[in-house]
Amino acid sequence: MRVPWRRLPRPRTLRARLTVGLVVLLAVSCAAVGVAAVFELNGFLLSRLDQQLTEAGNRFAVSLEHKGLPDDHDGDENGDTRRQSTGTLGARLVDGKVTEAAVVRSDGIQHVPLSAGDKKTLAGIPADGRGHTVRLSALHAYRVVYSRGADGDVLVTGLPLEPVEAAVHRLELVAGIVFGAALTVTGVVGACWVRWSLRPLSRVAATATRVSELPLASGEVALPPRAPESDPRSEVGQVAGAFNRMLGHVEDALTKRHASEERLRSFAADASHELRTPVASVRGHAELALLHPGPVPPEIGRALERIAAESSRMGEMVDEMLLLARLDAGRPLERQPVDLTMLVLDAVTDARAAGPEHRWELDLPEEPVTVVGDQHRLHQVVANLLANARLHTPAGTKVTVTLETEDSAAVLHVHDDGPGVPEDIQPGVFERFTRAEHRRRADASGGGAGLGLSIVAAVTEAHGGSVELESRPGSTTFTVRISTE
Repeated sequence: MRVPWRRLPRPRTLRARLTVGLVVLLAVSCAAVGVAAVFELNGFLLSRLDQQLTEAGNRFAVSLEHKGLPDDHDGDENGDTRRQSTGTLGARLVDGKVTEAAVVRSDGIQHVPLSAGDKKTLAGIPADGRGHTVRLSALHAYRVVYSRGADGDVLVTGLPLEPVEAAVHRLELVAGIVFGAALTVTGVVGACWVRWSLRPLSRVAATATRVSELPLASGEVALPPRAPESDPRSEVGQVAGAFNRMLGHVEDALTKRHASEERLRSFAADASHELRTPVASVRGHAELALLHPGPVPPEIGRALERIAAESSRMGEMVDEMLLLARLDAGRPLERQPVDLTMLVLDAVTDARAAGPEHRWELDLPEEPVTVVGDQHRLHQVVANLLANARLHTPAGTKVTVTLETEDSAAVLHVHDDGPGVPEDIQPGVFERFTRAEHRRRADASGGGAGLGLSIVAAVTEAHGGSVELESRPGSTTFTVRISTE
């Protein structure tokens, strides 16, 4: 069964590829040397065998020509026959047909019973005086020489190829053992050598792996020690040096970014804290002016109402910015058991009162779901998700709130059948100040500053949880997961 090349296992690492390449090159070299040695030895032994046939002449075959199969060992010709090497083949062909065939044995001359195929093989060899290899069913492989006899017949003299084949097979066996041992030793030693040579590169890879596991998105980042540098004249040394320089540039950039984030975070926290008092003062004065008992011109009253509404909205925005700044700074939240079931029930009740034109449905488990966290902030998460569904969907939209437990986690789903979140803002929907150019609710006006979902994501992450969005026209679902352990 043929195995496609693409299904064969391939080395993945550079060390494995270099080792395999070294072994393959050595295997090809050994195979070339072995094949050349076998062919050379086989050719040399055949030439020596042809030389022996030439020196022996056709005396044995001539005896067959004159006497047939000899059985008398007293004459001169028979004496010449006894001087032939054991295994010498003699045959006579008359008009292309074998009439006699015999072989010299240690105990005398033995007639050879040739099959029809053997006779056809012997008859097909040209009488050119050169050596030819034939394979006979009765005698196996022979090297034979054809010559013309005195009576116009063809005389065949041959010697067995068994010694030649035995020597060649012996060489093949020895070469296979020696080359196999050499390949094994080379593979082991080569793997150790390549491993030792690539140690600096392995250290660079280990350092790069540690860097890739660091949270580089925000906050202060401490990079691991630099990779050990080796000879800068080598390719591995050049890679290590370039990698260390790159880490230095990255560390400088991360340090500057962290300092900039800290300054921006400090500014946002300080500005939000400082704005709380004047905003509260403006809102208080506007409300006080609206309580004046005397007549107030309509345009003045309208202006005061707008001042009170906008100052209230600005106050909420300042509080949200201050909360996000504190969460970014890593301020610890309260850690106490929170009945999430009751919290969701209260939040849905408030949302139903604020948005009676929507249809609100609640699906709670039979057993209370409890998590450990900050009750006020978790309530803010649920309230912001419900407010988002209420403000950005048209009247009559069905909003379904589902709370369940799943794999040691509390899972909250807020689903609505409104027009959906536009695809272009879905990737950044939890980023700050993200607002769609066209709202999901056609008649919506005003609204927040785009911080509500940012607070949802920040508070959820501060509790070790996650929040996800799946939205398409007619189906929008926010999913919040918080561990119950």
